[in-house]
Amino acid sequence: MDPRIGRRPRRAVFVGERSTMSSADIRLLADWDLAAAPERVWEALMRPAEWPQWWPTVTRAVVLAPGDASGVGARLAFEWRTALPVRLAFEVLTTRVEPLALIGGEASGALTGRGAWLIRPTGSGTRVRYDWTMTVSAPGMRLAAPLARKAFAWNHAAAMRQGRDGLARRLGCA
Repeated sequence: MDPRIGRRPRRAVFVGERSTMSSADIRLLADWDLAAAPERVWEALMRPAEWPQWWPTVTRAVVLAPGDASGVGARLAFEWRTALPVRLAFEVLTTRVEPLALIGGEASGALTGRGAWLIRPTGSGTRVRYDWTMTVSAPGMRLAAPLARKAFAWNHAAAMRQGRDGLARRLGCA
């Protein structure tokens, strides 16, 4: 599915959202185009404890362990308030960092799975792709997953739009 949600003539562009799901497994992709240097985008993404300052959906982000000098091994606790009447709490372990290119992690809690931020320069700034493959592990949400695929994809798209817009404002490219 590629609904092209949120397209508008802005310097920060939400390029698309695609999802594939089987049973309680969910894969969501979001692409952002930001008119900011990759270094600035990277710096903001590498400071998840500050995400609640610019990403309204993220209500809490706490560094439980800092990881090594590159960030690998960092453990983070997140709480997200979604557009649906759902609050999600989960932890993320950073498993891979390629400076200015990739941040990978594994989530556990209400959501379990793997995700990656992919960053690349473009002629006008930076393209960010968020690739998230997860299993819904909260019992009520797990039961609803096969029936609520579109709602989950819509909810994720709404959260990602807020993140894109918040990051664009923070970087001064909104």
